[in-house]
Amino acid sequence: MIKVNEPLLGATEQTYVAECVRSGWVSSSGKFIDEFEDRWARYCGRRYGVAVSNGTVALQAALACLRLEPGDEVIMPTFTIVSCALAAIYNGAVPVLVDADPRTWCMDPAQVETRITGRTRAIMPVHIYGHPVDMDPILQVAGKHGLAIVEDAAEAHGGEYLSGRAAGEQRWRRCGSFGELSCFSFYANKIVTTGEGGMILTDDPALAQRARSLRNLCFESDRRFLHRELGFNFRLTNLQAALGLGQVERIERSVARKRAIGTAYRERLAGVAGLQLQAEEPWARSVYWMFGIVLAEETGPDAAALARALSDLGVETRPFFLGLHEQPALLRRDLFRGEAFPTAERLARRGLYLPSGLGLTDEQLDTVCGAVRKALA
Repeated sequence: MIKVNEPLLGATEQTYVAECVRSGWVSSSGKFIDEFEDRWARYCGRRYGVAVSNGTVALQAALACLRLEPGDEVIMPTFTIVSCALAAIYNGAVPVLVDADPRTWCMDPAQVETRITGRTRAIMPVHIYGHPVDMDPILQVAGKHGLAIVEDAAEAHGGEYLSGRAAGEQRWRRCGSFGELSCFSFYANKIVTTGEGGMILTDDPALAQRARSLRNLCFESDRRFLHRELGFNFRLTNLQAALGLGQVERIERSVARKRAIGTAYRERLAGVAGLQLQAEEPWARSVYWMFGIVLAEETGPDAAALARALSDLGVETRPFFLGLHEQPALLRRDLFRGEAFPTAERLARRGLYLPSGLGLTDEQLDTVCGAVRKALA
């Protein structure tokens, strides 16, 4: 079976992890945490990095940094992982949804302003499957209405966005460099992995300090077991950071390989009738974290049927996100009742992604594409 994703770990990671074990600093302090935070922040064009235990809690802590009040609203895409909604709910806020752009599958910037109310406090753009959100319109709306941006870059390590096009001041910026706070996941299937792990990035020293306090139970600096505010145990271990540092040191090679895999898929699947591929807009440099395909309605089988056929041919796949507005656990909270988002609904029913890991060989890629053609013949 060709797996959807397997982490690619090398000698450098083994060396750093072994050094960490020998040092005895295997918990939530140590030199690898500091260096991992610094290296990843600098790579993304940020001043500060705050490592945490996973990407979901990165979003939760980032929203907590904004000191939201009960009932405050956070605008986000419906086509994303449930972690985004959880981050709002756990902070007493209300997730407010917009549909996906039919070409990029990221949140549709044109819908954002229509969802703003007097309770809106933040916008959470999510870069989907490695393709950047069109950030400039969202930044403009946020500035106009005094809203914070909490950027979810969990799936877009090394992705780039051409900002400033309308103003004639174009420059490429990495995903994770936008807004007040940005968040990453370093789960095992991410381009940079620590097994489990995440990070919050910011340019604001006060937000960085608040994030560091929140991740560590809000211990007071002058008296450790005194708590004037309730925080979380969201710490990353030095052992995980050692693994992550080794991954960061070869990020350019990893991104180049991911883009090569995406390009190869596009070339090999270009002639397959009834398939829609995620567009790579001219203002984006996708990292193809996962290579997705969407079946046209006239093709016949839905994504679940195609997944079964590909599994029989030795190819593992994963379904696309089910929209937040269709999640039973959220509907039971009286969220999103009666709301419909047709693009996200079509993607959820007609889309799946193919093996996309850094260890995928060219031979395996050819096998996958052959299986797709055979299953759809």
